[in-house]
Amino acid sequence: MNINQLIKFRGKLTDEKGDSSPVVISTRVRLARNLEKYPFPGWAKKSQKREILSSCLNAVGKLAEMENGASLAIEELDDLEKQILMERRLISRELMGCKEGAGVCISRNQSLSVMVNEEDHLRIQLVEGGFHFNDLWDVVNAVDSNLEKELIYAFSRDLGYLTACPTNVGTGLRCSAMMHLPGLVLSNQMEKVVRAVNQLGIAVRGLFGEGSDASGSIFQISNQQTLGESEEEILTRLQNVLTSLLEQEKNARLVLLEKEPLKLFDKIGRAFGILNNSHLLSSAEAMKLLSFLRLATDLEILPGKFRRMVDRILIESQPGHIQYAFGGKGTPAERDEYRAWFIREQISTLPILNFDKLK
Repeated sequence: MNINQLIKFRGKLTDEKGDSSPVVISTRVRLARNLEKYPFPGWAKKSQKREILSSCLNAVGKLAEMENGASLAIEELDDLEKQILMERRLISRELMGCKEGAGVCISRNQSLSVMVNEEDHLRIQLVEGGFHFNDLWDVVNAVDSNLEKELIYAFSRDLGYLTACPTNVGTGLRCSAMMHLPGLVLSNQMEKVVRAVNQLGIAVRGLFGEGSDASGSIFQISNQQTLGESEEEILTRLQNVLTSLLEQEKNARLVLLEKEPLKLFDKIGRAFGILNNSHLLSSAEAMKLLSFLRLATDLEILPGKFRRMVDRILIESQPGHIQYAFGGKGTPAERDEYRAWFIREQISTLPILNFDKLK
């Protein structure tokens, strides 16, 4: 599968047949690994990076999960192709900036990706819709074990797996959930929530990770500590925090429905009306409006079966996807016009909003 085939093929996050749940949009499990006898990517010579890339791509290519997948060298991709992969959460912002000796292997269904020579030699990650940490961990753990049969990892008996950044030393495990938290945002509770979870060793970031904005009330919640805990302890601790956050979000929505229902209905109704009738939409505005559309499916103002469609549109209306669909050209205004048309077409089959259920 080449890059164009990959982009045109709908993976698990952009396939409406995938799993979907209120509040939790998707979950990700990621492992950081490095090869013994090689410097970390930030210190490796070009020749060493190419050796690492060759060894890792060869090992990853043997995985059953990578059958009919894509093996891509980052230096052979243009900026737009890299942007689309990042918007689908298949690569990181850091890998986008790598010049030589970096690559990625992506499974056919685009749920499993293995980045090579990002901050670490290997970043193994699995992303799927819904709230499924344990199932994802089982798959990633098996993938890691199979790769360890082919590659010799850098490992310390005292510290565990060695990584470029000290925060990943130990298990090298980072788990995250993409959470949709409009209730907490509208009730001005997010700042308090962020402070509380930070004290528990949990990070709260924007849609695309560190340094990104929380567009559309979407936040990435992940563990910060990987040393001194087992994988099972990390998963349990994070899931407990996320379950608490999920309940706080549900309670915030109930309070809004009880105290300010017309204000909430008005925001949802206006968003639905603008999305159905706008002729110019920026990426930021589209995210904000689609957030209220997703909230409408959670509250059954729109049937819940359409939630997955909204999740897909959230990805496919991102700047890279719109520019690619527009032939990689066009002025910003032309792309905003195309985005508005695209969303109008996608939601044209939605039924009218039904607020009666909540009155």
